[in-house]
Amino acid sequence: MVKSNLYAPSIGRREFMKLGLLLGTGAFVDLYGLPSIAGNIPAGEKTVWSNCWAHCHCSCLLKMVVEGDRIKRVETDDMGDDTFGMHQTRACLRGRSLHKRTYAPDRIKYPLRRVGKRGEGKFERITWEEAYEEVHLRLKNIIATYGNDSIFCRIGYNSIPGPYHFVERFLNSIGGHVEAHGNYSNAQINEAVKLTYGGHFNDSSPMEMAFSDLIVLFGDNPAVTRMSGGGGTYLYQVGKNKSKARTIIIDPRYTETACGREDQWIPIRPGTDAALVEAVAYVLITENRVDEGFLRTHCYGYDAEEGDPEKGIPPLPAHLGYKAYILGTAPGETPKTPEWAAPICGVPVQTIVQLARDIANARAPFIAQGWGLQRQAAGEQNSRAVCMLPILVGKLGMRGTCNGANAFSAPESNMVMMPFGDNKVKAKVPCFLWPQAVLDGKNMTAKKDCIRGADGLKTDIKCVVQYQGNWLLNQHGGTNQLAELLRDESKLEFIFIMENHMTASARYADILLPSITWPENSRYNVYGTYAVYAEPVVERLFGCPHPYDVFTELARRFGVEKQFTEGRTWDQWQDHLYVQTREKSPNLPPIEELKAKKAIRLPYDPDEERFGMKKFRQDPGANPLKTPSGKIEIYSLELAQRAQTWIMPEGEKLTPLPQYCETWEGYSETGKSQYPLQFISYKPRSRAHSTFGNIPWLQEAVEDCLHINPIDAQARNIRQHQLVEVFNDRGKIHVPVRITPRIMPGVVAKAEGTQYSPDTRGVDTGHCANTLTKLGGRSHVVKANAVNTCLVDVKAV
Repeated sequence: MVKSNLYAPSIGRREFMKLGLLLGTGAFVDLYGLPSIAGNIPAGEKTVWSNCWAHCHCSCLLKMVVEGDRIKRVETDDMGDDTFGMHQTRACLRGRSLHKRTYAPDRIKYPLRRVGKRGEGKFERITWEEAYEEVHLRLKNIIATYGNDSIFCRIGYNSIPGPYHFVERFLNSIGGHVEAHGNYSNAQINEAVKLTYGGHFNDSSPMEMAFSDLIVLFGDNPAVTRMSGGGGTYLYQVGKNKSKARTIIIDPRYTETACGREDQWIPIRPGTDAALVEAVAYVLITENRVDEGFLRTHCYGYDAEEGDPEKGIPPLPAHLGYKAYILGTAPGETPKTPEWAAPICGVPVQTIVQLARDIANARAPFIAQGWGLQRQAAGEQNSRAVCMLPILVGKLGMRGTCNGANAFSAPESNMVMMPFGDNKVKAKVPCFLWPQAVLDGKNMTAKKDCIRGADGLKTDIKCVVQYQGNWLLNQHGGTNQLAELLRDESKLEFIFIMENHMTASARYADILLPSITWPENSRYNVYGTYAVYAEPVVERLFGCPHPYDVFTELARRFGVEKQFTEGRTWDQWQDHLYVQTREKSPNLPPIEELKAKKAIRLPYDPDEERFGMKKFRQDPGANPLKTPSGKIEIYSLELAQRAQTWIMPEGEKLTPLPQYCETWEGYSETGKSQYPLQFISYKPRSRAHSTFGNIPWLQEAVEDCLHINPIDAQARNIRQHQLVEVFNDRGKIHVPVRITPRIMPGVVAKAEGTQYSPDTRGVDTGHCANTLTKLGGRSHVVKANAVNTCLVDVKAV
């Protein structure tokens, strides 16, 4: 195959922009009757409105061009005049290749039964009737033998867009199942923001940057994670261009969001964000740049607190407060000076001092964080620490600011989802600890393993139901060790998977059923600046039934069909839920109008206030937060209570203050370990985790490689583009290398999501990042995904 030369065309910037406008505006007449740019639609072709769901929270509009019974190509949004507020949600490279995913050669076509050992990928084709019968009997036997508490289920985000809770609804209709709490993506930051603010996770839109004079982003790379025309990177660019705000990117990698548009890149060692914040706090406090009034009236735990016995808020002595901790006046504490932090986080002393002064001098600093720094062993503390920056200077709940948490991408209309039904199993296991629930679930407890809804689990997990997502193996830590667990049929007796493509997880199914892709499904979607009624673009391939109908048939065999369906088909559920959504959001178009027009632009005022906590800032007494104290909790009363009662592993601790914590395989361990490099993974442009990873277009367009600094490469005699082995005592991967100064020394990084593919030597030639991460590597507080806490070494192959 001959690769195209991406750098060959000689085209000026003006011509390139004109071409981009042509491609972005589309080739066909839009819904408002604007003239076609590319002429009439060729005979035999038709266009069908649809939308993408590529895990970027952008959900761009798509125009599927169909000829006969096949999708010929994918166009994108061409509605509106493309002025901001009526801007087009132009799809990225993933959305534009969606038809390639639908017709990928590894598409699962028919029901399959495993005939080899688990993981070998050996299956025999069976009929749908045989599949229904076997799934019914095996689930029935699992329930009869161990109870519903032995079934675990979690769906993947990249499943069918819309109300897709029919899988959990089915399980609840037959007695329930163990649910997960939290998720692989953002469980730690969710917990951190809840402990600090009582909520307000997505506090401010990137559009608030238009009213800011300083933007500080910790580990936030929307140019990749929210990269489409409907996503955060567009809002970031528009807001930044309007305000001309000074921008500081704090990240181990020089990211695409930086890419020459930043004013300063501050490289930082993974897992040390809290140490940097503490040194910034020291400068702010000692230079009298904190907002003492705000800290006294709106916060609990900065200094001594009198408490309020009537409200159950205890007093707090000064030595337990944040100020004493930072200044080192608390018993046993060291002053958190820039000189103390610099050798930990790798940020020079003067850079720390200047960062503190920049934040103090800003009128409206927009301080936000991505999700990479919370995927650490002490991830909750990293997230809580970053939130301290706007708190200390009292700059939140006002225009141009963010509370230090995540910046959301676009206004959502909260589409009503299909109800789960009543789950009689109340225990919820941390999402990342489900393998432990297989190994030793009956001994997992609330105070040891963060089980929620019950004191503990009643039994080990014996059955896993996976509806898409590839989380069973590929996206979990410690794939080598997890694969060994999945092969043990005495531990996990039944694995039932419904999936589009033959993923690494799908290879471990006992019964593997095909599902449909997005263009084969009907749904409503309301997101950002549009509402869409997406009819099936093409008929379902290979005679595959709708997955809702599959679970309806299973419900019939269990005698609960009426309870499961409530007498509704899939399309009737869609209509019902859209009507309910419109009752909550009356600005949405009537269902008849949306069905007629298929896609409708929604109003979007770019100057509308899109920040949180305004009322709390104006009057904290009348508008208390949902924290125990009703205030911003610098000292978390909930964490203080957990610290007294929870059972923590040796070397881990719960601290009520947002403190820097040394962890296993953190930076402090690099000098002691035989694996001296910190290894992190990041989101790729070409995939949504592993979804879209089977499309050659995208594999050619975006290089999968290991990023290493020239200093570390030279020390190992590694040459550019050479195949290298990345290894530790958990596994080894072979991957091409990219030597680049865009990553700091001592750190290597690789995009996550490539498919786990071990060879006979035990080398993962698919170079899945989680081959190197830790199966039991969980965070301290909410016991969540800590795959960015990992040490490795690298050598040339």
